[in-house]
Amino acid sequence: MSDHQPHPRIAEREKVGPHTTGDERIGFNGRFAILITNSVGTMWCAYAFAILALISLPEAIKGGTASLIAWIAQTFLQLVLLSVIMVGQKVSAAASDKQALQTYMDAEALLKIQDDVHRLIKINNDLTAQIHEAVTRTPAARSR
Repeated sequence: MSDHQPHPRIAEREKVGPHTTGDERIGFNGRFAILITNSVGTMWCAYAFAILALISLPEAIKGGTASLIAWIAQTFLQLVLLSVIMVGQKVSAAASDKQALQTYMDAEALLKIQDDVHRLIKINNDLTAQIHEAVTRTPAARSR
């Protein structure tokens, strides 16, 4: 009976593990961008932007319809929705990262199960071959 050799990818996966955001080499500019993104992408920042935008609302109302529409589109929506959208993206990204890690762990388990099945099939084939050999031997060879 020959020894079962697990697929090399199983050992490789055990050494490396799942790829996470922390594995990225982003440098100074990347870290600075993440700092700003994490600061602006909060609901507290959205509230602050809304208050800041509301300060100029009375002047926009005095300016008439065109001025008010411009204030809504250029000031309020851009300022406030920027932070709200970033918060939503962070929530979606966290859920996506969690799902990716679960998928990785599921794939890891399936690889190990498949490896065990492969090993058991090999044992079964070897035992079947031994049984076949014992059953098909000639009566003279069996009596020895």
